[in-house]
Amino acid sequence: MELTSVTASTIRLVPELVVIAEQLLAPVPGGTGRYTAELLRALAETAPPGWEVTGVVARRPKVQVEGLRMLPLPPRALVAAWQLGVPYWPGGDAVHAPTPLAPPRGSVSVTVHDTVPWTYPETLTRRGVSWHRQMIRRAAGRARGLVVPTRAVADDLRRWVPVTVPVHVAGHGVAEVLSSPEEVPDLPGRFVLAVGTIEPRKGIDVLLDAMTEVDVPLVLVGQPGWGGVDPRRDGVDVRVLGRLSDARLAGVLRRASVLAVPSLAEGFGLPLLEAMAAGVPVVHSDAPALVEVAGGAGMCVPRGDAKALAAALREVLSSPVSALVTAGRARAAEFSWRRAAEAVWTIHAGTRL
Repeated sequence: MELTSVTASTIRLVPELVVIAEQLLAPVPGGTGRYTAELLRALAETAPPGWEVTGVVARRPKVQVEGLRMLPLPPRALVAAWQLGVPYWPGGDAVHAPTPLAPPRGSVSVTVHDTVPWTYPETLTRRGVSWHRQMIRRAAGRARGLVVPTRAVADDLRRWVPVTVPVHVAGHGVAEVLSSPEEVPDLPGRFVLAVGTIEPRKGIDVLLDAMTEVDVPLVLVGQPGWGGVDPRRDGVDVRVLGRLSDARLAGVLRRASVLAVPSLAEGFGLPLLEAMAAGVPVVHSDAPALVEVAGGAGMCVPRGDAKALAAALREVLSSPVSALVTAGRARAAEFSWRRAAEAVWTIHAGTRL
């Protein structure tokens, strides 16, 4: 690492891993926001002897960011610099980027969550597709290593991008805070729950069609995303709760009769795992990553098939679900944030000052 001056305040005697935590401050943090927060915590808890872990974000003069260091560049300048290949280094001896927003060179590891920019480009903006493709291609050829959440993503990534760096598969985990639910008033006695950004890729329109044939309310947790999906539907009792704190999400999750995950594409599907851990049965689409994560512990239906989704939801709602609950809890226990952090540390083992 280059030192701009030799003083007691700038010389560090231990190596530092810098984590790009910019997604925490995104207008719609989504699943990658939770991933960033949980991974940052797990990296600190599993740091090899002598290592320090620091989260950094772009400069926002009017925003207080507790526990994170602000970089000199504001968000747009940071994104533009790294997209253009400017070798701006955010500090530290190694960098992990929980999204494709990463320095163009150096001891950098990058998490690639999915291949949606190639497989379902219509579910993103044109600019978003271009940016993600460019940044992921660069990481696949120049980074020290990639982290992906499922083998489905690892296999699919190689179909679209020349990958010349090591790829490590490491799933997500379940946040400890979800074990301390906060009561949420005015929830229906029984309801179907969906959690995630309200956008086309999440299959919310398919779910709404399915709910016209299901006689319980639908509760949606998540912020509106790109695509203008209208969560209202004639004949469907829909409650939109928006973005919730982790504790309130846990409260809603534990009251749900069933979680619906009808996504067209996912890299992992964290709500599916969290529901299983909470003892909630899951009905999910046949998106490969969801099938992999569920491991047979949920009910699987074809993507885009509203009638099949409705039938599966009705079956779960009308039948004893103890087998699904038991299988789901056992499957969820196989995942942890610690393993995700260890994959990052494996990439940077041997990096020193």
